This record gives sequence, C-alpha cells and structure tokens, in this order.
Amino acid sequence: SHAVADITGMSHCAQPGPDNFKIYLCLYFEMGSYCVAQVGLKLLSSSNPPSLASQRASQDTEVDMKEVELNELEPEKQPMNAASGAAMAVAGAEKNGLVKIKVAEDEAEAAAAAKFTGLSKEELLKVAGSPGWVRTRWVLLLLFWLGWLGMLAGAVVIIVRAPRCRDLPVQKWWHTGALYRIGDLQGFQGNGAGNLAGLKGHLDYLSSLKVKGLVLGPIHKNQKDDVAGTDLLQIDPNFGSKEDFASLLQSAKKKSIRVILDLTPNYQGENSWFSTQVDTVATKVKDALEFWLQAGVDGFQVRDIENLKDASSFLAEWQNITNGFGEDRLECSGLILAHCNLRLSGSIAGTTGTHHHAQLIFVFLVETGPVFSAFQPVEAPVMLWDESNFPYISAAVRANMTVKGQSEDPGSLLSLFRRLSDQRSKERSLLHGDFHALTSGPGFFSYIRHWDQNERFLVVLNFGDVGLSAGLQASDLPASASLPAKADLLLSTQPGREEGSPLELESLKLEPHEGLLLRFPYVA
Repeated sequence: SHAVADITGMSHCAQPGPDNFKIYLCLYFEMGSYCVAQVGLKLLSSSNPPSLASQRASQDTEVDMKEVELNELEPEKQPMNAASGAAMAVAGAEKNGLVKIKVAEDEAEAAAAAKFTGLSKEELLKVAGSPGWVRTRWVLLLLFWLGWLGMLAGAVVIIVRAPRCRDLPVQKWWHTGALYRIGDLQGFQGNGAGNLAGLKGHLDYLSSLKVKGLVLGPIHKNQKDDVAGTDLLQIDPNFGSKEDFASLLQSAKKKSIRVILDLTPNYQGENSWFSTQVDTVATKVKDALEFWLQAGVDGFQVRDIENLKDASSFLAEWQNITNGFGEDRLECSGLILAHCNLRLSGSIAGTTGTHHHAQLIFVFLVETGPVFSAFQPVEAPVMLWDESNFPYISAAVRANMTVKGQSEDPGSLLSLFRRLSDQRSKERSLLHGDFHALTSGPGFFSYIRHWDQNERFLVVLNFGDVGLSAGLQASDLPASASLPAKADLLLSTQPGREEGSPLELESLKLEPHEGLLLRFPYVA
C-alpha cells in the first residue's frame, strides 16, 4: 500500500528520487512574501511490493514530521487547507502527512481589496478652488436665498389677505346654556318627598342635561299674605335647614351648576308683593340679597314684578347690590332679563307626543340662556322618575313617560333636550351666532344661525298639524349667511330620516310637528 500527499498550487517542487521515501520542500514566492509549505512524507509505490525487511527498515527510519509556519504572514492572506485541493490515499495503518498551505491572492484581487482613502487635503482644496465649483456654489446659495425670501413673502401675503376672525362676544355664564327651574320641590322629587336633601340626590340628573344653572324656590318662610310672618332670611322647615342649603350649594358647584334663588316674597299669597306695604317688602328683599350673596348663591329671581309699585327703581337698587358681589351674579326678572321668563309649555320628561319637540328646538336654539320648567301633565302631578312613582299618579301614565323610560328612548323629548344642550354648548354658531330669519308662514318658521367662519346651522320648524313643503330660498340674506343647494341633516324630531344625509332645500318637505336641524359648511 502507499499514500500520496499531492501538493497543489506550488510554483516549483523537487522531483522524487529513486528511494522509496523522499522529503519534498516546496518554496513559494509571491509579492515579496515568503511562504514555506509544510514538509510532507510521500510514499512512492513500486512495481513490486516492498519486502518485510524493507518495511521494518522503513519503520526503523523515523522521519519527524514538523510543521513549519511563517509567523510573519500578512493579515490579508487567508489560510487554505491543502487537503481540500489534494487527493489523499490511505493504505493499511499508515497515514499520510497533512500539508497546510496558505495561498496568497493574486494581484488583481489584492488591488480590488485595497481601501479607497479619498482625496487628500491638498487635492480637495485644489478641486474646490476650480472655477467650475466656485460658480456652482454661488448659484446654489443664490437659489436658496431666493427660495427662502419667496416663501416668506408668500406667508406675509396669506396673512394679510386672510379674513380676520371676529372677536368673541363677552358672555356671562348664563348665556352659555339653559337654566333649569324647580319651583316645587315636592313635585320634582315625588314619592312624598320634597326637601333640599332630596334635591341634592338629583344633581346628577341635572348635570346630565348640561344645564348651567338651577333656579330654585322660593323656599323661604312665608306666612300667606302676612308681611310680618314672611322671613326671606330663613328656610321653610318643610324644605330643610340652612345647613341643608349650604350642602346643596357646595355639591352643585362641584358639578358646575350655579344656584339662583327665587326671592318672590309672598309666593303663597294672593299678591306676590303685598301691595299695601311696598317699602317694607323692598327693605326685606334688600337685606335678603346681601345675606344670600354672602352665603354663596349665584343670582336671584323675582317674579310678578308687574305687581310691584315703582318696580324700576327697586330693580336698579337690587342690581347694584348684586353687581357689588361680582359681575357674574345674575338678577333675573321680567323687566331686566326677558329670557328668564321663557317656559316650555310641556314637561321635559312626562310626555310622549311630538308636538313639544319643535317648540323645544325653537326655544333652545334661538334664545340665549332659556329657562325650562320641569312641570308635569295633568296625569302626573309629580316628576316621573321611574315606575316607583306610579302609586301616586293616575293609571293613564305609562312607563315610557318616566325619566328612566325616556332616557332609554332616543326619540323622546328628554333625549332631544340632551342632544340640543350638548350641541349648543360646543358650537359657536349656536352659542352666540348671528340670527337670520328665512321663510315663515302659518305654523311654519325657519332661520339660520352662523358665526364668522364656523359651520352654519339651519333650523326648519313645522308647528302645524299637517305636512308642508318648505321650499327654502335665500331672501334678503347677507353673503355670509347664503343658503346652499343641500344641507346635511343633524337631527329630526320625526323617525325615519337618516341623520347625516344631504337634503335638497328647495324641495324640502316636513311632517306635522316636525323640526329639523341641518348643517352646512362655511364657504369663503
């Protein structure tokens, strides 16, 4: 048997001699580097098998196989295993020597692997100073500044030519939402209750309506038609105590609800102002104003002012007292603030018909700070909170007339109230926008609310018992309030209309007692 270690990739190798064992040393020179191939043992085969004596002689003759490596190899030289490129033959128990060879890359690969160092400083300065690059830099710099100045000029033109936003009007808190009047505590609470502590438990309900203020009372002590027995500084024991009232004030303020106190003196008698004792009554009212303002109330209401002799002078004096505690205090009377006398002829919760819906839209979206009263129809003399009120009312009342039932009905008057209150509070056109009336007729009314560049709102109301064709057209309207051909439906008091759908205004038709609220964008 014989083994052959073939050394490949060598430039020059010594030729074998006649002896059976030869040691070959191959030297490889490249690019000035010096590589030494490992010394290997090559067994040469002969035509005749070696004799036993010769085999023993070969075993006695030991050739130390040493691996010679050149430690000074360049890092770029990658090792290559000679066994991958050489054929190895194995015979018997003997092994060939392993030859490891490091082969250098050829000149082309070495040149490609060389790192690009870029231009030197001297070369870069030489190129940068050439006329071509100098002109290019000046052109780019000039274009940059021309572009910047152009954008600046465009921005100035846009700002100058843009329409100016209107200054927002000064509004008091009572201008920003509805006021809720509770004149009868027992009727409002139901179930035989009717005191200040019970009213405190219903503040969450008032908060859900997004009302800005609560007009309460009268709740002071009043001996019917008796001036001496009337004390505007004391709470009627049937309603609670001063401590109960103070607790109600604190809870209401936490829910952003202002409290307005009704100080109409003789609310249980025939004449609210004791006609024969005007001066005495006026003094009592003056003292009550100062007392309750210090207690934390946010305003006052006095009713039946037409029965007060020399009312204008008294009202002016009371207004000065109120303003002395702050300009955010409200004095509400029939002669000073007409909006305080608005009433919805129906209850917010307590009716299932639709004839009040159009009226609610009209009052809510026209007036500034309307006052609503929560009185009930004749079938229900108390507030219908839920079915627990039924033992106290007529059997004609149904479950869907309660606050609970109407809260679950999206088409109820209570749900409509909540939607209108929410819409009014977040839309400037509805909050303090300009008002322009459109077509009107028997039982029919329409108008536009708009403010500056904000979204416009169109209200169309049919108070009649029959349907009609609105046929809306702009007449005597300013350019800022012009009507479009179509407007999107925001809400309707009648079921069946798809909210958000566009409606043709010239061919618009309304059902009996239907009210529509539509919206359309501002167009410059």
